[in-house]
Amino acid sequence: MKIGFIGLGNVGGKLSGSLIRNGHDVTVLDLNADRVAEKVAKGAKAAESAAQLMRDCDAVITCLPSPAASNAVMQEMLPEVCEGKIWMEMSTTDQAEAVRLGNLVIEAGGAAVDCPVSGGCHRADTGNISIFAGCDRATFERILPLLTTLGRRVLHTGELGSASMLKVLTNYLATVHLVANAEALVVAKAAGMDLNVAYEAIAISSGTSFSHVTESQVILNGSRDISFTMDLVKKDVGLFQAIAERNNVPLEISPLICQIFDDGIARHGERELSPNIIRRLEEATGLDIRAPGFPAEMTDDEPEEPGYEVVPTGLSPTA
Repeated sequence: MKIGFIGLGNVGGKLSGSLIRNGHDVTVLDLNADRVAEKVAKGAKAAESAAQLMRDCDAVITCLPSPAASNAVMQEMLPEVCEGKIWMEMSTTDQAEAVRLGNLVIEAGGAAVDCPVSGGCHRADTGNISIFAGCDRATFERILPLLTTLGRRVLHTGELGSASMLKVLTNYLATVHLVANAEALVVAKAAGMDLNVAYEAIAISSGTSFSHVTESQVILNGSRDISFTMDLVKKDVGLFQAIAERNNVPLEISPLICQIFDDGIARHGERELSPNIIRRLEEATGLDIRAPGFPAEMTDDEPEEPGYEVVPTGLSPTA
């Protein structure tokens, strides 16, 4: 299968690297020529346009920063969509927009799947990240060999758009955990607690979370580098809030999280690293929330292994 890959940023660059590293026929496209050259040096081919990718490849993956960017690329590709073509949307995007664009592909004779990833950029780099996939079962089985190269755990979430909804939901939870972790660490420091001890107490207790064992480490190191920025958090939480509003769910925490990140962006800029949301509390208290022995960035120390389909409890893999 010939694969096109559009978007070589923090996540897309790592995901495309997994395909190239594992011997797939990959052609790449990005606005940044240096990113393209890096992938070509590792065995990929360079595309001239999105339309060319859809014309020449069996499957085209998009991993872009916004729904608007995905729409712009789709408008270029759509005239080249025909029977047998597959569009795989790996961007974190709006559920309704993923469905709208996917239906354009399906109406043109192709197949569409929204398949965002979750688990951190460090796991995207090693092919050990988790992947959600929303599409019909036949399409899922066609692309499963690709998904199990890109990631470790692959979950078929149901119809087109379902994966994007769940991705936004899980990013929202991670953001809530990040803000709560920041508060907990600052309170621990203010109360005179050793932060190394506080970190371990949280990590081995009911208070732990994926966010704690990743983002709290780079917070305590001081780098705050998790390869994710405040504007992206604001986008994702905003998408989650929009889903809630469309479904008439009166949320309380989500609007507050939006306000917290609006304030963080106003203070430090939209491209500030997202774990630096803790700076609001550091500045308010005059405390320095750092501790020795923590890494500047997260790395995945698990070996790359073949991926597999995760079957939800109580369901069969053919659901």
